[in-house]
Amino acid sequence: MTIPNMITVARLLAVPVFAWSLLDGRLQTAFFLFLAAGLSDAVDGFLARRWNQHSAFGAWLDPIADKLLMASAYGLLGYLGVLPAWLVLLVIGRDVLIVAAVAVARLLGKALEVRPILVSKANTAAQVFLVVLVLANLAFAFAADQVVWAAILVTATLTILSGAAYFNIWMHLMRRVPAP
Repeated sequence: MTIPNMITVARLLAVPVFAWSLLDGRLQTAFFLFLAAGLSDAVDGFLARRWNQHSAFGAWLDPIADKLLMASAYGLLGYLGVLPAWLVLLVIGRDVLIVAAVAVARLLGKALEVRPILVSKANTAAQVFLVVLVLANLAFAFAADQVVWAAILVTATLTILSGAAYFNIWMHLMRRVPAP
């Protein structure tokens, strides 16, 4: 197992610890775990590129670890009433629809490779920023309600735009007639 893959596995294992910390009211622990997990995602990607340690296992596991962390963060912050339910449904629903679209494409024999596009990268950055901001606000009790609401609106907008962009890509793929 490569070092980047070990970092990804560690991030995956941190998800239940993060969730428990958040539910148990250990907000500073939850904040630092989420921050460390986010940084580890950047580190494992950098190391995989730098040392040319790309693997099929890593390509499969990395997005799963990322999605589990983000779904846990949004789901639990929604459950705790810190984030609005509509935003939680929007963020998680977008990811579910992307996975469903890939599955449908594969069932129909169409190769759909989901690569991050610019709006998707901006969306991910906004989603991560919002969670860090909310966790920091909870853990360290600074008043940032207006900034949080602005971040919620930006995140919602980018989530919708990103979902629409991927839907457009999927529709173009579905319209393509297979070669005889």
